[in-house]
Amino acid sequence: MTPETAPILGRMLLFAGIVLAAAGLCLLLAPRLPAFLGRLPGDFQWGRGNLRVYFPLATCLLISLVLTLIAWLISLLRR
Repeated sequence: MTPETAPILGRMLLFAGIVLAAAGLCLLLAPRLPAFLGRLPGDFQWGRGNLRVYFPLATCLLISLVLTLIAWLISLLRR
């Protein structure tokens, strides 16, 4: 490892650790999520025999909107 690559590797490992910690926190808090998530009017379910297909379109859109707003607020505060 050269002295030029050590800081880059350190940043990458730090970022990976933060991502893993956030994923672990999400898994710990998952049972406490509101009951309506996954049961919104735009979430589609199909079932026939042993086959079951679930497509949470409205839930994905809601989560995407919330994460976009959080990212926008963070970028606004960094200016």
